[in-house]
This record gives sequence, structure tokens and C-alpha cells, in this order.
Amino acid sequence: MTIHKDKRVLVGMSGGIDSSAVCIMLQEQGYEVVGVTMRTWDVPSHFSTPGQEQPDEVLEAQALAARLGIEHHVADVREEFRQVIVKYFIDEYMRGRTPNPCVMCNPLFKERILCEWADRTDCAWIATGHYCQLEDRNGYRYILTGDDPTKDQSYFLWKLPQEILRRMLFPLGGMTKQEVRTYLAEKGFEAKARGGESMEICFIDKDYRDFLREHCPDIDERIGPGWFVDSKGLKLGQHKGFAYYTIGQRRGLDIALGKPAYVLKINPAKNTVMLGDAEQLNAEYMLVEDVNVANLEELLTCPSLSVRIRYRSRAIPCRVITLDDNRLLVKFEGPASAITPGQSAVFYDGNRVLGGGFIAFQQAIRKIAAENQERFSK
Repeated sequence: MTIHKDKRVLVGMSGGIDSSAVCIMLQEQGYEVVGVTMRTWDVPSHFSTPGQEQPDEVLEAQALAARLGIEHHVADVREEFRQVIVKYFIDEYMRGRTPNPCVMCNPLFKERILCEWADRTDCAWIATGHYCQLEDRNGYRYILTGDDPTKDQSYFLWKLPQEILRRMLFPLGGMTKQEVRTYLAEKGFEAKARGGESMEICFIDKDYRDFLREHCPDIDERIGPGWFVDSKGLKLGQHKGFAYYTIGQRRGLDIALGKPAYVLKINPAKNTVMLGDAEQLNAEYMLVEDVNVANLEELLTCPSLSVRIRYRSRAIPCRVITLDDNRLLVKFEGPASAITPGQSAVFYDGNRVLGGGFIAFQQAIRKIAAENQERFSK
């Protein structure tokens, strides 16, 4: 029997719990499932047996595909992943920012490759195991938070363009992780249901600083030691190089000041890292750049707007205005702390993602806020 293209769906298979459940669910719903597993980065711990040619996730996906009787492909994209995502990761730290590799990987890499493979395999739809949902409203397709607040992944997907969202399916969005595990076990995949969670950053299985040294061997020559300074610019002691620190960091500073110290600011041009008290991390305003929003007017006028400034952080009520340089100026209407350049600012109306952007360097934020303060009262 030939199934119409409209019922052919390409599933990004990682070999794990979530994508495995997606394959089984869609098959039960009458879709013809095609699987593709991306080989992006070979982590040594993912090769369980000596002489193993493919990482565990590829072998597990192949085994599941064989058991379900579905077409399966392996996309070896290791070199491109290195050139796009790993390069971005390293470059951001070298700029004194803290990268969001998962945010960049989804639109720039994984979903784009899934689109290419969907076209190649004649699939109308693309499905992944992300814990989020979709809603069509006013001619746009929006991402909604997943029903499981501990697994919600809407934060990572703000950069996906409309043309990709219109092809996406997120079958797990209305389920909790435990419900997914139970579902797999009931379908006869007990071992898979007991599987562990994947790493937050798939290409790092140790400290990111060790990763930087390994893949950027001259990092210590290019940056070298610099100065810890206080908020007045007074030197407090030496640090190892600005790339090894992130805003809000307290542990691992290797400096004794007689009281807890936090990283307040990083200045890559001067190779200085500013330290101070926790209270000095608090912020009333924030600058956001590289914005992707479905409907900008809706963002600017939303009466219940909130923003998340890091994954798993609570949403903070806020208001937003645009600046002449296409950046957004965000005014927090609740406590906000540790504004970290390079991280994502994701805007919500309740459980609906309106869009997002990258947190910019916050130079002259007080001056910019003072110049625009009246615009927030209109």
C-alpha cells in the first residue's frame, strides 16, 4: 500500500526515549515514519564496545527502526557541525559572551538538515521529541510551552522561522516525561523506557573550559591572564583569562576577598572580569539583539508580556520598546539578576512564545534607559 506524501513524516531520531516514543506514536496514528539520525559529534563515552564504528545513539536508532519496520538514514554531519555550532560556541566565549548552542543548533543546523532530508525523502512533515506544542493564531504559527514544566523546551526554539514551524509536529508536548516512559513500557520497550537523560550540551562531556583548551589550543596565548576588578575599576587580583568566566559565576574564581564574590561584567577588550556582591547583579533593564518575532506589534503591546533570560528560569513580567539600531530595550517589572550576554531572552504571552533574541552587551544601559524612560509610560 502506498501512503500519500501528506502522511509521510521525517522523525529526528536520537536513539533516546523521546524520539523513540514519537516514532511509535506517529506510526499508530497512521503516518509512514522515516527516521534520520544525525551524527554530529563523537563523544568517546558514546562508544560502548571496542572497535565500534558508530556511536551508541546511531546503533540504538537503527535497532528501533528495524524493530518498527521503518526507513532509516544516518546523516554524517560532523564536519558541518564543527564548522557551524562548535565554532559558534568557541567564538562566543572568545568574545566574552556565554553561548546558547542548543538555540543556535535548532534553526541553523538540526531543523534545517531535517528539512533537507524531508524534501529528499518526500516527507511533508518533520517531527521531533521536543516537549512543546504549536498553535495557529492570526496567520502565524506559535510555539506553546509543554505540559510538563520540568521538561518544557520552548525556550530553545524561539529562533525557528515560520516556514519550518509550519512543517513541525511535536507529539510529546501534551505529555509528562513519566507518561512517555510509561507509554514506551506499555508498548513493549521496557528497557528503552528506563533509559537515562541526554546531556544538556551534546558535544561536551566535561567542563567547557577543558573543551575550549582542547579545541582552541592557543587560547591561553591569545587571551592570557587578566585582572579581576571591582565596580570602580580597582584591581583585586589576577584571573586566568576572560573566556573562562560567565556572568553570575561564584565558584571557581580562585580569589579570596573575605566575602562571596560574583562575576558582574566581562570586558574582553581589556581582559578584565568585574567582581562584586550578589545585589550588584540585579537589573532593571536589558538590551536584546538579533531578534526573531512573529508579530513585533503584538510583542510591543502585549499587556501580559514576560521574558525568560535563561533555561529553567521563571518568566519575569516586562515591557519592551524598540531602539533605532534594531535592538530591544526591555524593562523588567519583577526581580531580574545576572543578565548574561550571549544567552537567549525569550518572550512569552502566558504559555505562548512570541519570539526572542540574544542578550546583548549591556554597555551604556543606564544612559539608554534614562533616554527612553518616558516611552515606557505611554
